Amino acid sequence: MSDPRYTPLRERHEALGASFTDFGGWQMPVRYTSDLAEHHAVRQAAGIFDISHMAEFLVTGEYAGEFLDYSLAGRLSAMAVGKAKYSLMLADDGGIVDDVIVYRLAADRYLVISNAGNRGFVDAAFASRVRSFPSRVEREQNAPTAPEHRSFAGFIGDRGVDVEDVSDEYALIAVQGPAAEAVVSTTDGISDLSTPWHEQKYYAWADASYRGNPLLLARTGYTGEDGFELLVRADDAASLWDALIDAGRPHGLVPAGLAARDTLRLEAGMPLYGHELSRETKPAQAGLGRVVVSDKSSFVGKGSEEASGDARVLVGLIAEGKRAGRAGYAVVDEQGSVIGEITSGALSPTLGHPIAMAYVDPSSAAVGTAVFLDVRGTSIPATVTALPFYRRTK
Repeated sequence: MSDPRYTPLRERHEALGASFTDFGGWQMPVRYTSDLAEHHAVRQAAGIFDISHMAEFLVTGEYAGEFLDYSLAGRLSAMAVGKAKYSLMLADDGGIVDDVIVYRLAADRYLVISNAGNRGFVDAAFASRVRSFPSRVEREQNAPTAPEHRSFAGFIGDRGVDVEDVSDEYALIAVQGPAAEAVVSTTDGISDLSTPWHEQKYYAWADASYRGNPLLLARTGYTGEDGFELLVRADDAASLWDALIDAGRPHGLVPAGLAARDTLRLEAGMPLYGHELSRETKPAQAGLGRVVVSDKSSFVGKGSEEASGDARVLVGLIAEGKRAGRAGYAVVDEQGSVIGEITSGALSPTLGHPIAMAYVDPSSAAVGTAVFLDVRGTSIPATVTALPFYRRTK
């Protein structure tokens, strides 16, 4: 067994009294004070999260966009510089290797952020896909006219693309909640924004500086609230964390751990790899068929991404009472026959009743269908509902 890994913010978490848990091989803060208090702070004010365990890959070169079109389920080459897009990396059989967010940094430069536990799988998949991506010679033979958006001459290797795992060079800090912009915009040391605060849109990013060093400021998140994810050099992480904490005090900012992040993302109906997503899951089963651009001429998994008609599909469930179904608990019908399985569940701190996501048989997936949760031998009435459970109002 390999030694546990820690982010550059380990000392800050320890000083704050965090409890740690293993997550994808990393020792991460699960909570600082109270799961509920941290959850409510994000919904009502703001929370700050260390997400430096996430993996970052730089994809560069003349054909970087086309390579990502081939490697991922979406059409990333059409994304404008300054934007971000959620996408999926599929296996040859159409199963999900990972879900990722892609940022277009320049015409020939992209950043791909993947899940910590899948870093090795994504790295290996990219390496394999670079080898199978059509070479320069093959491209010239099959498409003698250069792409109109080609921005510079020269190739990296003979494939026009290079993928570099830069995860260890950076730290990633998220500030989420209604007061997130007020916190980040008043943080000492952040300057030189390429996009004014009031013009920054969701799923977009801005160039900035932190104490003279590069800072990528993305308006993305995993909580269902407004917020930012700040990619900074690992050496600057502790200083930036302190500056954000200082700026956040007047706004009710609190450090928040993985437990709060999990209930926040569950309320927002956001899938978690290893729960809602896996190598055995097809995109359409998870409600992510829209992410797959199936009319692309070629991409890994093409032709295998569709699920069979009887494959279970992901639904939301609202249950009665206060007892929540947890991952692995069965979903049953009136006769007690198993028709599905919960992937994530909790007593919703915001809504005050149990919620869950589950894969169920298609015949039981319609909104309004009455089902039951087998909670340690007790049958709990539940109803299929549309996702998300919670949506912010502004």
